[in-house]
Amino acid sequence: MNFGLMYSFIVPPGSAMTHLDTFREMDRLLPLAESLGFDSFQTTEHHFQSNGWAPSPLLVLARASGLTQRMRLVTNILVLPLYDPLRLVEDVLTLDNLSNGRLTLGVSPGYVSEEFEAYRVPHRERFARAEEILDILEAAWSHEVLEHKGRFYEIPAIRVVPRPVQPELPIWYGVSGPKLLERAARRGCPVTASPRHTDAELVEHYARFDAAAERVGRHIVERPIIRELFVAETDEEAEALAGPAIVHLFGLYGRKSAEGERELRNDRGELVRDESEVDYRTFASRYIVGSPETVVERIEALREALSPTEVIARMQLPGVPTSKLEQSIRLFGEAVLPRLR
Repeated sequence: MNFGLMYSFIVPPGSAMTHLDTFREMDRLLPLAESLGFDSFQTTEHHFQSNGWAPSPLLVLARASGLTQRMRLVTNILVLPLYDPLRLVEDVLTLDNLSNGRLTLGVSPGYVSEEFEAYRVPHRERFARAEEILDILEAAWSHEVLEHKGRFYEIPAIRVVPRPVQPELPIWYGVSGPKLLERAARRGCPVTASPRHTDAELVEHYARFDAAAERVGRHIVERPIIRELFVAETDEEAEALAGPAIVHLFGLYGRKSAEGERELRNDRGELVRDESEVDYRTFASRYIVGSPETVVERIEALREALSPTEVIARMQLPGVPTSKLEQSIRLFGEAVLPRLR
């Protein structure tokens, strides 16, 4: 089982930190995480939110490629329909070369309506556009001359350079709906599990995904799972630091559930109809927060329930001071990883 470190670069309004602070924090702590045994560095993508997020994951990973030597670099998730596919092909191939073949593309059709409105991409077309862009990307790995004529995009016959370092760039799907799980299975792409889902929900999702893969003759072993994860000396200290930050982070999920764009349910299975219904305790089954002993127990339980091949720790949480994040990274590397490996 591998372990990844995820940054989202979220800064709550009124925080003492700035977005520049979060980027400088990455410069300082990412080499430390690699030295302590983290296997990957991952970042996500959202746009136009009051608390930021990271709108340019490929730029973030380009920076990360120069700060690390070994870690896998993963977009988790890149919102495909917001990109011009030919520009994306060139940027991805360039980054694969910059990182010496360490890039994994986690992708999604997206769901946040204001992102699509700003980029002038019809929200209703996001699934079909994402599939067509994936066809273009996969063709670019295998053919030096790329040509495409589809429903949304047309590319004349052109020679694409540079060529990728990896023969085929790994692709993860960030999806959970039944139809999208089946599409991922048909394409042979592992599904990366969102932190908004409980273990029980993910058991159902992966059962559906595995059955779909079996129907098309595929056996997909890789299973990356994201969890909000934070370590401190005691459970009480970890919850005091991470609790408010996680509630803030889950605010986007709660707001979009209330607006009817994407369902969020609490641990009792109740649908969130107002962002104010998001609180730490009613979503606690999704987090791995506590002392090293507690974190080891929770990861072992996650392994028992879902058999993840990689646990991705979204540890850089909104408003948590850099010194406390560094402490969490060190405790995970020194007191958790040795017991799990």
